[in-house]
Amino acid sequence: MQNRYTGDIGDFSKLGLLRALEAAGLSIGLNWYLTPDETHNSDGRHIGYLSQEQFRACDEGLWLGLKAIVDAGERQIRHMETDGILRATFYSACLDFRGLKKPERIARRSEWFAASLAVMAGNDIVCVDPDNGLVVPSAKGGPRENKYVLPSELAAYYAQGATVICYQHKARRKDPFYAERFEGLLANGDFPGASGLALKFKTTSQRYYLFLIQPRHADVVEGVASELLAGPWGKHFCPLQFKGAIPLPL
Repeated sequence: MQNRYTGDIGDFSKLGLLRALEAAGLSIGLNWYLTPDETHNSDGRHIGYLSQEQFRACDEGLWLGLKAIVDAGERQIRHMETDGILRATFYSACLDFRGLKKPERIARRSEWFAASLAVMAGNDIVCVDPDNGLVVPSAKGGPRENKYVLPSELAAYYAQGATVICYQHKARRKDPFYAERFEGLLANGDFPGASGLALKFKTTSQRYYLFLIQPRHADVVEGVASELLAGPWGKHFCPLQFKGAIPLPL
């Protein structure tokens, strides 16, 4: 996440999911995986949904809240850390690797993540929102690794008792590539008892939300996902099928 993305359609989809889970009685933790703003592209300009009634129908309160932030030019994540947007525990420390050598980056990330574990502890749901999603080999250990989440970090949140939701940007790969990655993550032994679910946001800038679900949360999470797909959100979300995933209607 970068501050310049605040209020874009990615936030609308992510916060819409989390608001539905919170309304179902689950406590929410959100680690923005905040990184410094970049300037080399125009990312963050996907705000056209704020003039479209089809999105307002999905969650009017959220739509109006994000519209107010964007219209006021207040595109900083701190403006979304309110009960009116989402009742949650937020972790917004910036993971900044600028000017650091590899040993320093490793130490910085370790300290940053340990602090996030302490803040997120006790929540039913922990959502992580890295710029890109699961780390790829080309980024591992490099200066851009802060744009990704490490599988060990997801496992650490899960070990604290949380159901974990991971954001994954859809690049130029097709759905089966991401389904295979998610399937491998779920099957690697670091998430004992977990069931899986992946929802694809298929409108405008496409993305996935991968759920690693604690057994005690499975019924509630499945119910929330089914209700979302059956309502106005169903125009924009669809389930991604993979081995081990909770079956949902396409």
